[in-house]
Amino acid sequence: MSDTKRFAVLIDSENVSQKYIGLIMDEASNYGDITIKRAYGDWTQQSSASWKKTLLENSIIPMQQFNNTFGKNSSDSALIIDAMKILYTNNVDGFCLVSSDSDFTRLAATLKEEGKTVVGMGESKTPAALIKACDSFKMLDVLYKEQNQTKSKAKAQDKAAAAKQAAAKKTAAAGKTSANNLTKLSTIEKAIKQIIDMNDDERGMNIASLGNSLQRRYPDFDTRNYGASKLSRFLEQFDSLELTKEENVTYVNLK
Repeated sequence: MSDTKRFAVLIDSENVSQKYIGLIMDEASNYGDITIKRAYGDWTQQSSASWKKTLLENSIIPMQQFNNTFGKNSSDSALIIDAMKILYTNNVDGFCLVSSDSDFTRLAATLKEEGKTVVGMGESKTPAALIKACDSFKMLDVLYKEQNQTKSKAKAQDKAAAAKQAAAKKTAAAGKTSANNLTKLSTIEKAIKQIIDMNDDERGMNIASLGNSLQRRYPDFDTRNYGASKLSRFLEQFDSLELTKEENVTYVNLK
């Protein structure tokens, strides 16, 4: 019997751009098998035309919801109702809620209370309440920007000057984004010190355990949001920390 978790990906198409769809599917697949893929919106509207090809290419089921009230996003209620139906049929182990809308905060909290893993995805404008209600939250605009920068760097890797310029842009973009709803670096550094202080291992804090602790404290914590491809590179920027390696295991200590 497979231990792979099953996930439902529910997308608020009226609140998320279709350009993120590849990134959404890639990130969701990191958590398990995507057994349910649905996108909610009023597909009769001209504004939804750009989504139609994307839905077909990714085998996402469009869930029609007419906007009966002008200016009101009626797809919210349809998504919430479907999520609760899926929850009580017990067909999945977790949910990926794709929206920057704070209206889904209560839904995320309820799904967690029922023992389901909740991964949120939205732009950096997402209210902190929704971010904190999820087990993990992915900033799509930040990751999308980084993804494009990585492709650009790959094409120009034979040009040192171009590579330096791309790295500078990446750092600037990460710094700008962290000023929004991302947890501040100073807050993360303080938390790291507290976690290491509570650790009893004389060798230091196992870097994997440290990463898991940070993820539990801050659902939006993803090193890529801060311009680092992995946790060790993210930690190297703090002068207060020291990284050591022992038998292929990296440990983190306070200097």
